[in-house]
Amino acid sequence: MFERLKSMLIKEFIQVFRDPPMRFILFVVPMFQTVVFGYAVNTDVRDIRTAVYDLDNSPESRDLAARFAGSGYFRIIEYVNGEARVRELIDRSRVKAVLRMNRGFGEALAAGRDAPLQIILDGSDSNTAGIVLNYAGRIAAGYNDGVRAEQAARAFGGGVRVGGVELRSRAWFNENLESRNFYVPAVIASIVFIITMLLSSMAVVRETEIGTMEQIIVTPIRRSEFILGKTVPFVLIGFMDVALIILVAVFWFQIPIRGSVPLLFGATALFLMSSLGFGLLISTMCRTQQQAMMSAFFFIFPAMLLSGFAFPIENMPEPVQWFTYGNPLRYYMVIIRGIFLKGVGLDILWPQFLALLVLGVVILRIAVGRFRKTL
Repeated sequence: MFERLKSMLIKEFIQVFRDPPMRFILFVVPMFQTVVFGYAVNTDVRDIRTAVYDLDNSPESRDLAARFAGSGYFRIIEYVNGEARVRELIDRSRVKAVLRMNRGFGEALAAGRDAPLQIILDGSDSNTAGIVLNYAGRIAAGYNDGVRAEQAARAFGGGVRVGGVELRSRAWFNENLESRNFYVPAVIASIVFIITMLLSSMAVVRETEIGTMEQIIVTPIRRSEFILGKTVPFVLIGFMDVALIILVAVFWFQIPIRGSVPLLFGATALFLMSSLGFGLLISTMCRTQQQAMMSAFFFIFPAMLLSGFAFPIENMPEPVQWFTYGNPLRYYMVIIRGIFLKGVGLDILWPQFLALLVLGVVILRIAVGRFRKTL
């Protein structure tokens, strides 16, 4: 058995590594993709291009506009003087927000009345618009508190201190609330998933296309040995890619690993069982490498969307959430983020480990059962 398996492994390693461009794709491209995705996949909203439509032009309205400009979130690029210019800036996507203060804004504040502040948003990107609205609400609330405190001090001659609630927030695990720390570990999982799925999905069908399946059929190798020989090289490639990408995440993006690195590689082994199992299953069902590649892509993108990579699973409709339980990427995302950001161990993550183990065993068993030593 070991001699047959050894021969199969040597054949697979030669077939994978004999092509220099393939070596570049397997080990250099994932690192490059991690750097690109690490900068591209970023939901932090900064430097929001903003216009000001100040119809009042009072000290109060100018002070409020200065509050927005000094917040670090908004960058005022233009003071407009007409509705047509506001519409043009929004239509051409030159600004994300327009602050509008009507006539009488300063007088209303001085008289103790409410002074409406309108913020016009480009709602084509609803996520960004929601974040911008939240920032604007916080700045307006801070300005409002300052105005009320000043009015109360004048009313009582400055002898009474007005109390209030002071919010002191503390974020665990991601102290600066940087979205990159949340997304880069998920990028690691996604890249490894894509590479191993594509490689394994073409593993069996490639033998048929290049005409070597007939030679394998006449050998005494068993189905399980054949699948194992096809899987082990891709497992090693997956481990090497994970190690290289982790180095990029830690030393390039300065994302700390707070948990156990051996535990992370243990989870990777279980995850690779599932991803390679799905790929081999696709490979046994297709007749050409082109069919296998297209089938893998049809599986990869739904798996990524239903993994919690960018969209919380809790926000999905309940029928859709049920589909995510059969997605190994869902559990690996939880594990890799838990180890990177929270530093949690097996006592917390054991349900995800168990789910990956069950999925991996079941999927590999189905893949082995699908393979036949016949043409």
